[in-house]
Amino acid sequence: MSARGGRIVETVSVAVLGAAFGYAAGALVDAILDTSLFAYVGAAIALLNGAISGWRGIYDYRRPQGFAAFVLDSTWSLVMTMAGVFANAWGLASKDADYLADLSERRNVHVYRRGLMPRSGFAITLGNVIGGAGDVERSSRRLLIEEHEVVHTWQARWLGPIFPLLYGVWSLLGALYGVVMWATRHRDQPFGKVVETYSYYCNPVEWWAYSRAGKWRPSKMEDGCGWRKR
Repeated sequence: MSARGGRIVETVSVAVLGAAFGYAAGALVDAILDTSLFAYVGAAIALLNGAISGWRGIYDYRRPQGFAAFVLDSTWSLVMTMAGVFANAWGLASKDADYLADLSERRNVHVYRRGLMPRSGFAITLGNVIGGAGDVERSSRRLLIEEHEVVHTWQARWLGPIFPLLYGVWSLLGALYGVVMWATRHRDQPFGKVVETYSYYCNPVEWWAYSRAGKWRPSKMEDGCGWRKR
């Protein structure tokens, strides 16, 4: 079989199997909530993810973590996978997204040099998609992507729908706490950076990822969080 033929077979297989997993996961939610919507939504999301991921060959089926990534993306982590499908659609529609196959193929992740990146200079991970990878020819930047951002893809997989809830609630409460801390203890420091410290850098999800990459604590922080480097 030609390489193109193999790619087509993988695309169809991963899309169909993903849709089956997505349908089953959604059907379970339907049974709990007494609805008939989530099965089809789950199937559609997993189908799209499977088609894109299968064509690009991102899942490493030779290793247990590759199969686990596929199953979790198609079931428990469907909410974050939906965000990843959106990020992939953005990348596919963008002329300068610059998809990085060498950091994606059989790595269980899609990586774009630019792609969807709301904040200049910051990489962002949505589901199994990393945008804003930047200058990965620099070893420090490549380490950030392969360690820090890839950790976020697995956080999303293991935590599933809890991940965006945890991240969002901490960011909001952390920002409010940062305002209080600036007003009461850190008036000599930039307001924005104090708020960012508590809402972003002190977020347990980010602490985990920065620590995994050996980057805790980040130099941009205005204050510590009371946690030690792992």
